[in-house]
Amino acid sequence: MTAAPDPTGTATVNQTPALSTDTVLVANRGEIARRIIRSAKALGMRTVAVYSDADRAAPHVREADTAVRLGPAPARDSYLRIDAVVQAAKDTGAGLVHPGYGFLSENTEFARACEDAGIRFVGPTADQIVRFGAKHTARELAAAAGVPMLAGTGLLASVDDAVTEAERIGLPVMLKATGGGGGIGMQACSTLDEVREAYTSVVRLATANFGSAGIFLERLVRPARHVEVQLFGDGEGRVAVIGDRDCSLQRRNQKVIEEAPAPALPDHVRAELHASARRLAESVGYRSAGTVEFVYDPVREEASFLEVNTRLQVEHPVTEEVFGVDLVELMLRLARDGAAGIDPDVFDRTWTPNGHAVEARVYAEDPAKGSLPSSGLVTQAVFPSATTASGERTGIRVDGWVETGSEVSAFYDPMLAKVIATGETRDDALDLLRDGLATTRIDGIVTNAGLLRALTDDLELRTATHSTSTLDATEDPDPRIDVVAPGTMTMIQDLPGRVGYWQVGVPPSGPFDAASFAEANRAVGNPDGAPALEVTATGPTLRFSAASVVALTGAPAPVTLDGEPVALWEPVEVGAGQTLAIGTAPGPGLRTYLAVRGGFDVPTYLGSTATFTLGGFGGHAGRALLAGDVLRPGSPDSDAPHPAFPSGTRLGLVGGPTPADRRTALTDAWEIGVTEGPHAAPDFFTRADLDVFYATDYAVHHNSARTGIRLIGPRPEWARTDGGEAGLHPSNIHDTPYAVGAIDFTGDTPIILGPDGPSLGGFVCPAVVASGDLWKLGQLRPGDTVRFVPVREADAAALDAHRASRTVPRTGSDGSTGGDGDDGVIARLDATDVRPSVAYRRDGDDNVLVEYGDMTLDIALRMRVHALMTKLQEHTPKGILDITPGIRSLQVHTDASVLKARDVAGLLRELEDEIPPTDQLVVPSRTVKLPLSWDDPATRLAIERYMNGVRNDAPWTPWNIEFIRRINGLESVDDVFRTVFDASYLVLGLGDVYLGAPVATPLDPRHRLVTTKYNPARTWTAENSVGIGGAYLCIYGMEGPGGYQFVGRTVQIWNRFRRGGLFQEDPWALRFFDRIEWYPVGADELLELRAETDAGRGSFETVEGEFSIASYNRFLADNAGSIADFRAQQAQAFGEEKERWRASGEFDVRDEPAAVVADAVTVPEGSTAVYAPFTSTVWQVDVRPGDRVDEGQKLLAVEAMKMESMVHAPVPGHVLEVYIKPGDQVAPGQVLAAIGAAA
Repeated sequence: MTAAPDPTGTATVNQTPALSTDTVLVANRGEIARRIIRSAKALGMRTVAVYSDADRAAPHVREADTAVRLGPAPARDSYLRIDAVVQAAKDTGAGLVHPGYGFLSENTEFARACEDAGIRFVGPTADQIVRFGAKHTARELAAAAGVPMLAGTGLLASVDDAVTEAERIGLPVMLKATGGGGGIGMQACSTLDEVREAYTSVVRLATANFGSAGIFLERLVRPARHVEVQLFGDGEGRVAVIGDRDCSLQRRNQKVIEEAPAPALPDHVRAELHASARRLAESVGYRSAGTVEFVYDPVREEASFLEVNTRLQVEHPVTEEVFGVDLVELMLRLARDGAAGIDPDVFDRTWTPNGHAVEARVYAEDPAKGSLPSSGLVTQAVFPSATTASGERTGIRVDGWVETGSEVSAFYDPMLAKVIATGETRDDALDLLRDGLATTRIDGIVTNAGLLRALTDDLELRTATHSTSTLDATEDPDPRIDVVAPGTMTMIQDLPGRVGYWQVGVPPSGPFDAASFAEANRAVGNPDGAPALEVTATGPTLRFSAASVVALTGAPAPVTLDGEPVALWEPVEVGAGQTLAIGTAPGPGLRTYLAVRGGFDVPTYLGSTATFTLGGFGGHAGRALLAGDVLRPGSPDSDAPHPAFPSGTRLGLVGGPTPADRRTALTDAWEIGVTEGPHAAPDFFTRADLDVFYATDYAVHHNSARTGIRLIGPRPEWARTDGGEAGLHPSNIHDTPYAVGAIDFTGDTPIILGPDGPSLGGFVCPAVVASGDLWKLGQLRPGDTVRFVPVREADAAALDAHRASRTVPRTGSDGSTGGDGDDGVIARLDATDVRPSVAYRRDGDDNVLVEYGDMTLDIALRMRVHALMTKLQEHTPKGILDITPGIRSLQVHTDASVLKARDVAGLLRELEDEIPPTDQLVVPSRTVKLPLSWDDPATRLAIERYMNGVRNDAPWTPWNIEFIRRINGLESVDDVFRTVFDASYLVLGLGDVYLGAPVATPLDPRHRLVTTKYNPARTWTAENSVGIGGAYLCIYGMEGPGGYQFVGRTVQIWNRFRRGGLFQEDPWALRFFDRIEWYPVGADELLELRAETDAGRGSFETVEGEFSIASYNRFLADNAGSIADFRAQQAQAFGEEKERWRASGEFDVRDEPAAVVADAVTVPEGSTAVYAPFTSTVWQVDVRPGDRVDEGQKLLAVEAMKMESMVHAPVPGHVLEVYIKPGDQVAPGQVLAAIGAAA
């Protein structure tokens, strides 16, 4: 038979292979799957992994030779599917199946199903599993073998039977399910009433988890220790006793710390346990690894039988470490080769431990909340190393599965890893474990690592006087801040943010109002850039477990500490257990900042802790805070210090209130200083346009966000009719780098680009916000007005000194303001025989934009840009932060306090003399072949959403591909298909838009389809959609807005954490001057390829090469005639489309939405009005007239700034009137409802 390729891409099954005992299928997941694979590979065996959808990217899938999908995430649909696991073994020729522990490891039906299929089950026989699996029959076997027993019962018939037997045995007792394990179905009872109450619960748990309602009683030993004996039998009567372990430290009957050998165990007790365990195993001819568990009473020095585990134990590594044995290897050898494959010495020798080993289980659970499981994204996983730099063993071993980027699912056991320490003595091992746990760090979720660290110094454990109840009184001592309520949009930021990755589309992020952010840190003694919280609109409620010092700055919001008001702009002491609540900022201003002494201890991503929510990285778990999150306060001497706290940092003194002249003055009518350029008059805008630009009070649109502030204002007249090759609209230009704070005209709409904005785009920017006024952008509220004030470049940074003023200082001798008067052009160089003309444009006071040649698509210009970038990188002048290339431009971002932008322009002019003539330039150029799902359903959905929610009469709707055909003069959409798939697209830029997204153009001009972009832009684009805009092709790096005309969808070109395939070294897949070539795939096939690529296993063909501009120019010359014909045909069609637009009114002025004005409302006398916090859209109304409400109760939700904000009742009472409905636009201060006094 034939079958589809294996979903991992690691195997293709053409026919059912013969079963081979050299191939083992691991019927498990997580750390034990990796553990088994490791031993199997050491034996030269071929390995097969199985996985659920939740584990597609798990390490065990990657490490196996072959992997097979079992089904959806729930265990019942995947890892517990006996039929699927057995079929996977058959399909892959696996003659062995190792079940690990948990799941099917002690399932008789599974063991028999394997044997029936001719597959060897790596473990005991099915009969042995049955006999030991039911605890009451196990007790009978143990008693017959002379194993010491606790007083107990057989199966109980009823609750009355349980009470009677409890009286006979004597309290306390343990009520236990006869099936299963792992602490499930066990309940300690100290009174007869507790026996009655627990009976029904244990029966229910036993039935639900083990399919059997059988339960029994045993005498409960207090204090008790849990001791077990490791066995290995050959199935023919020989049994090896490989030492013992102590597993007493447990929580909720789950083992937490184990050690070997068991400490403080009298020799006679140890000997009895070993001998009785051997007798029991020999009595049934036990096969493979197993464990006999005992409860040990240290007062009486008596041990009694508990149960037999017919599988490998979780804690087996401590035995392996002290006895130098590989238990998994023994199991595999026995299953593969039979008893003859085991060295007789295994059974003949007396196993004597060498040293001592202790294991700590790291769980994804919160000890402070009753060990509740924790799930989510692991943003960093760090474990101690097993070897030193010189290759020597450290005494530490880590068996785990979690890694940076892992998603911890709520579907499975919460164990993430086991840290095992081995030393010459027990104290040595505990010391090593303490050190190993000190370097263990798992971020993004809550773990028990802090509790484990505390346990390593616990007196009871150190003196071996611990018991199974020791953990009941042990807590995690690590300081924490619990997020009781998250607020609207609360996230961790730092300064200066993520610098150095602008050229691959990674924005700096960081605080939107950096001035207030820095002052909050200063107030608590932190460096300015320490991680702190940015709070938008409505703030969080935070509970502190330890004393701290905090400060709040920025937009005034009501803040309380245990209900008492707290002042902003000054340090505040918070006591252990106190709760800080930040309310809604009523305005002016939108963002409040909270700093905690020591900052927040979160991992860096690409050098920063700043949160970029659109990319899903930085901050806490790559997102805004959620209720239930746990934040950790930082310290300068932490193991992973933030860049703001270099080695040796000491926190500053906690001072008093922030001086008045350092506080930011907030308003709702803003003046913001801007510098001219890079794209002003007369090339792009008319002089009249700029006069209007500086004279207009723009209104802040409610659909604004950290990516950019959208403004409502007059439409420019424009100095040109279109964007030429870049698009039909005069705002279109060849893609160029942007500066944060640039006023970007996307069509006729100005948007001030924020710290999460794009690095590259194809729109003009007439001015850039001065660096000293950038903080103001973070405080703009919907409905505020903004007037731009031109300032000189030399004065731009100094504006920060005037932050306490609500106006931009007038620097002219006559009290006026004014820019540099140079239209943003710092200098120009004329063209020569060996290089094009150069324009050095101001792009804010800390950026220079170098532009080459005419405004045309010329690959030779892009080569020149690359050569200049390379030369600048070779010189590496101090003060350069980012170097970002565009199509015909290069932006150099500087730290203006170190290197002035104007000085950079001088250096760049000097470097022109070092660059070879353009026609001599050669660059590395790979060919990268990627799949493309043509006209993918995700692109059709985006068009449908655009037509339903934005515009339904655009020329490019309802089908972008038909529009591409029409505007390029092609005969059919098949011609579009052939053109796209025949083309080789040269990558000219990365980050259009975001995260390594390439802007590319076909090398052959005859493949260069030209379109215009959506206007207005789409509000939603599926991740990795592929589109054409102007003469360029783009792969969208992430979900978001967009404007390119769709042709299809491809695989990911950005991978946050996983390396492999195209992501060997960096999160981005492509490089400058790569050549993308497409091959067609179906939509379903693409989904499978995307899943594999996301898991880090996608593999695509790449061919190394180079690109020579001289060779390329020869190609153009050789094909000049047909290229000219194609361009003529294209130009004619483009002109015809333009005329159709003109005739249909497409170029007519479209009315901008007017700023919302509040309706006049008279509320009933004696009632309390509920007001809109800012310009927004009503999203949801939760109350009706007549409803009774409590103070603080949610009344309705409004949407603005790409976030949902709640409006709460200011007083208790009953709702008299509701004046709005969902979908209404409301203005700040507009009355939404009226509440009458409570009766």
